[in-house]
Amino acid sequence: MKFMFTRQLPFAKRGREFHIGSWGDTGDGFRVAVFRRWWHLAGSNHLKVRYSMLVLPNGVRHMPAYLSRTTQEALVEEVRSIVQQAPLFVPAMPRTGKEMSVRMTNCGPLGWVTDKERGYRYQPTHPLTGEPWPPIPEILLDLWRQVSGYPNPPEACLINFYTADAKMGLHQDRDEADFSAPVVSVSLGDDCLFRVGQTTRDGATKSFRLKSGDVVVLGGEGRLAFHGVDRIYPSTSALLKNGGRINLTLRRVTKAE
Repeated sequence: MKFMFTRQLPFAKRGREFHIGSWGDTGDGFRVAVFRRWWHLAGSNHLKVRYSMLVLPNGVRHMPAYLSRTTQEALVEEVRSIVQQAPLFVPAMPRTGKEMSVRMTNCGPLGWVTDKERGYRYQPTHPLTGEPWPPIPEILLDLWRQVSGYPNPPEACLINFYTADAKMGLHQDRDEADFSAPVVSVSLGDDCLFRVGQTTRDGATKSFRLKSGDVVVLGGEGRLAFHGVDRIYPSTSALLKNGGRINLTLRRVTKAE
């Protein structure tokens, strides 16, 4: 559920725009996030303020516009370099072998893969080339240090590419050994409708829009929250030359010694 209202404040400096976030517990397994955006009305000395209240499961944090446009562009170049070394492949569901609608690759010491024969797992090499995964870019390691609250570095970064008709069903990230480490997710390119729920599949869910540069953290009580992507909104970003959405997901796989 999302609530919005606006009001005006006088005597604003022209050209300023910024966000402030605050949080509060609802007592029913969700948290309320309140974000405020200020911007100027054309030809006016008034400042318009929009308040947006989004109720999220405990432990789930949404940080809108966390990455600047410059950082997003640098990340896209990093992803392109990674894909040249570790080409995108189509993951398949265990047992059925049904192909997922996303294409993916990885970077870091370990990469997440899945196929009909061996199922979900992490491994140190690309499933098609047999080569080690490229290292995680320093930009993403810096992000992990900023938002994860976890002392050890991530060991895997999943790179999922969504075309206009791609989706991701509700699932948990539970192939890791250490659930005390959060999952940190970055959105690049076209908007998507992201759905997040509780730690049981039949729990209540909330859907909200993710834009390019947004960061989502699943940690604490929300580390095993079910989540997925309902849809992509084509042509909502000019970041990627040919459109689409890139999702980068940082994970710690093993327990630190």
